[in-house]
Amino acid sequence: MRSERGQGTIEWIGLVAVVALLLTAMLAAGMRVPGAELARAVASRLLCAAALAETCGDEPALIAAYGAEVGQLVREHMPAIAFERGSRALPVDFRSCRRPECGDGTARGLVRRTDAGLPVTAFVHVVDCRAAGNATPTGDGADSDCSDSHAGNLYLQYWLYYADSATLRGVPIAGEAGYHRDDWESVQVRFGPDGSVEERASSHHGYNHASGAANWGSDAGIEPLRDAAEAVGARPRNGWGPANGLLQVSGGSHAGNASGYFDFDRIVPGRRVHLVPLEPIGDAHDFAVSPPWRKRVWRDPEAETTD
Repeated sequence: MRSERGQGTIEWIGLVAVVALLLTAMLAAGMRVPGAELARAVASRLLCAAALAETCGDEPALIAAYGAEVGQLVREHMPAIAFERGSRALPVDFRSCRRPECGDGTARGLVRRTDAGLPVTAFVHVVDCRAAGNATPTGDGADSDCSDSHAGNLYLQYWLYYADSATLRGVPIAGEAGYHRDDWESVQVRFGPDGSVEERASSHHGYNHASGAANWGSDAGIEPLRDAAEAVGARPRNGWGPANGLLQVSGGSHAGNASGYFDFDRIVPGRRVHLVPLEPIGDAHDFAVSPPWRKRVWRDPEAETTD
């Protein structure tokens, strides 16, 4: 026979679930709820408490920042990160680590944390151009570009911070060439109005989908070569290609691709990457290189260069 305490616990969980689902349904239906963003966060936390939500780690903060639908898409579409063989650096939260000593991790296997115990982290920026005339506020008050070909698309930008970058690390004659403190890279996902889902990653001066000779012009920042590769179909326009849920990260430079041959022996599953909304926290920090909120792509999600 079930005890009164056990019965009471089940009834409490049931009540919590009903309240959470009611709040979620009201928000999803577009009904006006006082403090809607707070209500979304509360509903998500209640679902977690009732053990009814599949993922509870980052989801409440993401839902509070972007709403239930987009917050869940952000969580679901974070790609797995595969790192080039022999590399050690991991993307971390710059608020707690800006040195390789705390940002490096194991060189093999499944990875979730650095050797110093810090979680692998990606920062998130969303540009929602699905509503006509919609513009998503950025961290410094400017509006994102949702005009022309941008209209109807939803863009998710995942920003990865590394303590440093060394493009030619391991090349004896290079010395310190290509080295700088702080390094911001990104992988971006685009949802089209036709249901398509595409992906691209930052790679040196441009954005690529697959590694290979077709992207050399983009990597070097040579627009005529990039445009020629796009014109003959050797390279997808603006570096976009079919999303496959994978980000391949080169050692040293941390340049990325979504596909192509890649020699790796460590990986972070996407669901294990800690996600943090970047919009509220960016402007208060300075870096040796341009941070995401100072880059063109922050406002123009179709930008072709990483400046």
